[in-house]
Amino acid sequence: MRMSSGEFAQSPTTRPSPWRRVGRAVGRTVGYLRTLGVRYALGAIGAALCVILLLLPSGFVTEGPGPTRDVLGTVDDDGSKSMIEISGAKTYRDSGKLLLTTVNSYGTREPAINAQVLWAWLNPKAGVLPREAVIPPGQTTESYLEKTRKQMTGAQDSAASHALAYLAKHDEGQGDVSKAKVTMHIDDIGGPSAGLMYTLGVIDRLTPADESGGRTIAGTGTMEKDGSVGEIGGIRLKMIGAKRDGATWFLAPAGNCDEVVGNVPSGLRDVRVTNLDDAYRALKAIGQGKGDSLPHCTVKAAR
Repeated sequence: MRMSSGEFAQSPTTRPSPWRRVGRAVGRTVGYLRTLGVRYALGAIGAALCVILLLLPSGFVTEGPGPTRDVLGTVDDDGSKSMIEISGAKTYRDSGKLLLTTVNSYGTREPAINAQVLWAWLNPKAGVLPREAVIPPGQTTESYLEKTRKQMTGAQDSAASHALAYLAKHDEGQGDVSKAKVTMHIDDIGGPSAGLMYTLGVIDRLTPADESGGRTIAGTGTMEKDGSVGEIGGIRLKMIGAKRDGATWFLAPAGNCDEVVGNVPSGLRDVRVTNLDDAYRALKAIGQGKGDSLPHCTVKAAR
């Protein structure tokens, strides 16, 4: 048998039992602590207990800025599959990016340990929530994840119908889109909050204008049945992720304005939107270099 330096093999008849080895280890540890004195021994025990406590599972979920996805981009390495695929109508390319934003959650599949919770609590770019605030009592992790997947699928379907209905009412030079069929491709993202950016992405792909003007524009918000943009969770972290990935503009639901005010990263400009028409007009204004006149979020605007 190959052995590293300092390692010795024992025959089955001479190898001590596991309990004897544990007893010897405990005895050596106790003897070492006695040599340190009571004060140092208590300190060592306290430090060990702290380490054990930090490694125990907690009842909290930690959150951080998640990845962004360009809804005008592709989902594979070779660029052959677009995130938004459209057939039955002419499509156009935009020179900029429209980023949907996400939040990374830790502790939904498996409990987060106390050390992770403490780090997130001390980190200004992270957040901590009781697990019950994310996964309601009585709901399993599997059912929660299935619910978020269904919400994402619903957001994609809703985005396609909202975009086509919007273009049916507004002449943006797109021509006939009545036979357009929209398919979206994205993995590992759940929830309904990407509805707005998906909708804008479909409109952008179907219209000849270069709406973004080459800029990187991020945003979030659900698309409600009446065309309004619904508020979402985690917007502070989503703005941090948007700025990290190069966005200079962020479309924010009016209902989230109380969370936006005071939390916009330096170099990122927020724009308050209440419905799809607001959002699309804001997108065009930004692309034309006229974004400075667009409304900021204010606390009053959220009331």
